[in-house]
Amino acid sequence: MWDHSRAARTIRKITHVIRLLLATLLLLPLPLAAQQPTMQQLLPAIAPRPRLDEPWWAERHQHILDQLARRPDIRLLLIGDSITQNYEKSNPPDENFLPTWNQFYAPRHALNLGFSGDSTANVLWRLTHGEIDNIKPSVAILLIGTNNTGHEHQTAEQTIAGIDNIIGTLAQRLPQTRILLLGILPSDVSPEKTAADKAINAYLAKRYGHTPSATTSTTAELSSRPKAHSAAVERPASPPPNTPSQQPTPSPHDQAESRITYLDLTPTFLKPDGALDTAIFYDPRLPHPGKALHPDTNAQHKMAEAIEPTLSNLLNDTPRTRPH
Repeated sequence: MWDHSRAARTIRKITHVIRLLLATLLLLPLPLAAQQPTMQQLLPAIAPRPRLDEPWWAERHQHILDQLARRPDIRLLLIGDSITQNYEKSNPPDENFLPTWNQFYAPRHALNLGFSGDSTANVLWRLTHGEIDNIKPSVAILLIGTNNTGHEHQTAEQTIAGIDNIIGTLAQRLPQTRILLLGILPSDVSPEKTAADKAINAYLAKRYGHTPSATTSTTAELSSRPKAHSAAVERPASPPPNTPSQQPTPSPHDQAESRITYLDLTPTFLKPDGALDTAIFYDPRLPHPGKALHPDTNAQHKMAEAIEPTLSNLLNDTPRTRPH
């Protein structure tokens, strides 16, 4: 015979257990990806930090300040780490980057602000200590972040905050300059770094760009070329005469972001099957071999070629094709 009172007690016990479980779950911390990092956690990437204790770094910083005093005609900035500084090397066969610089950047009155080993915090210090003072370049190319997720072992969230702060600093201090933001290049350092870099690039594309229309290009075409995304907002058509415009005045923040173009260079470094082509990085061929991180001579030239259509458009000049 069915005991209704026992059944009721059993249901109450089950309900109580469920409530306890739910209360316990609410007390558990959210997954890391869902948590907002604290300011203290972001400081390693956003607090300007010099490396003046390294003589070569301090000397290079001073050399750049000296160049600024002598070169008021700077039209193009390249800001970054060793991958950018490498343009000054002429060491064939693997590290012969100066010819690429001379083809694409020197004729445009460019200044190399690449410092080997720099993270976002180091770049922020340099930008706020004279390296972009009293100049009005047309375009600034920014490639930074790989050292944050590399030897500094910072998270994607920290690196993103650092890059955002650099963009904000450039937009504020160079209000007439267009910013060409490059995604972090792929590498073979570790699966953890690769995952972090992909997350960063996905954020940058969403924040500073737009998704290319699949109706204009096939999937294969999109995956085989760099993706350029402009953060510029389309201007609405002019209203008819005597009709007040309904469009709000863009905020300074929107105006700043309208000068940013994001370019994803990842396809330049992949094999046809989508895997990273580690053979086009020189690190594995060094006397003390390392994981693929720095593009070799040919790969860096291909990178410049991939940047060229977007850069030429931003500068409103003639594209510089590879000499035959």
